[in-house]
Amino acid sequence: MKQVWEVLLVATRLGLTSFGGPIAHIGYFREEYVVRRRWLSDARFAELVALCQFLPGPASSQLGIAIGYGRAGYLGALLAWLGFTLPSAAAMILFAYGVTEFGGEDAGWLRGLQIVVVAVVANALWGMANQLAPDRPRISIAVLAAIALLVLGGVAAQLSVIAAGAALGLVFLRPGTREAAAPSVRRRGIGMAALALVLFAGLLVLLPVASRIVADPVLQAFESFYRSGSLVFGGGHVVLPLLQAEVVGPGWVSADDFVAGYGAAQAIPGPLFTFSAYLGTIMGITEWAWLGGLIALAAVFLPSFLLVLGLLPLWDRVRTIQSVRRALMGVNAAVVGILLAALYDPVFSGSIASATDFALAAAAFALLSFWRTPPWLVVLLAAAGGALLQVV
Repeated sequence: MKQVWEVLLVATRLGLTSFGGPIAHIGYFREEYVVRRRWLSDARFAELVALCQFLPGPASSQLGIAIGYGRAGYLGALLAWLGFTLPSAAAMILFAYGVTEFGGEDAGWLRGLQIVVVAVVANALWGMANQLAPDRPRISIAVLAAIALLVLGGVAAQLSVIAAGAALGLVFLRPGTREAAAPSVRRRGIGMAALALVLFAGLLVLLPVASRIVADPVLQAFESFYRSGSLVFGGGHVVLPLLQAEVVGPGWVSADDFVAGYGAAQAIPGPLFTFSAYLGTIMGITEWAWLGGLIALAAVFLPSFLLVLGLLPLWDRVRTIQSVRRALMGVNAAVVGILLAALYDPVFSGSIASATDFALAAAAFALLSFWRTPPWLVVLLAAAGGALLQVV
């Protein structure tokens, strides 16, 4: 039982201090779990990172779930997620109440939050492109993916782009020499793993049917967020266009409120997917707005639980297959293209309306990319800059 509470305490501390997005989160996790506490080896940690990068959903949260599961079983997985997620989820729900109470469309600070999103996404694109599309074949896949999304748009196009990236990677890409695999951990819960995968697939198929038969806003919202958490590859930044299509398109959330919430999510530690708690709160699907936020939060993270707990026992059998590695390289390149398309629409087109807006975004990008300023500080400076621009 001591191990269970230790998992919660450590994860909560990480949830309160892990600024900088999923790549930075991996660094925080390694320092805490591998170097300081020695809960697992560097080799095992690297394999878990690889598995979580392969899955749709928030990679850093999935990594925490996997480490918690290895340390303290199913309860450890749950508490690792709660500790890492709830601090930022609570902050996003409170921010949603602030937007609802005080408005935002005419607030200068909110305008600054909308503008800084351009810099944050551009910086993420810059870093991901260097890592995931470093050669001509993968750059080509990324550019083709961006063109397809900008021309076609919509969720179906995103899924098609991911599938096409996997196919192109399988045919044209060749991974480099693989390092020796880490020793596998004790296998457990094969039956539960199969059940988790069946439940994941069953919910993905049945929830859309149920939401159309039963015209209930809570069920419809749960289905929408569950599908987003199930189908988005590439982590928090890439969920932006998918959620935008799900909640802005039907009119649940205005475009201004959507971009403002995404900007606010940059200023807090923890996983970017807690943006869903803000959206669920502001949508007003329940009598208590905060409850809607918790429903959206649970829905978008549930696929991560089911996939991690379902696939972790099987990972040792899959990790050395060359075709899987080639397909994954293509998917990662397509993710760069998805982010490139999102940088233009809805991020740039929805945030930059004047030369001063662009100047503020450029300054924020320079602080992030070249001065290595912490993202939360850049967001606060952009909010102050937006307020200043409104005054002058």
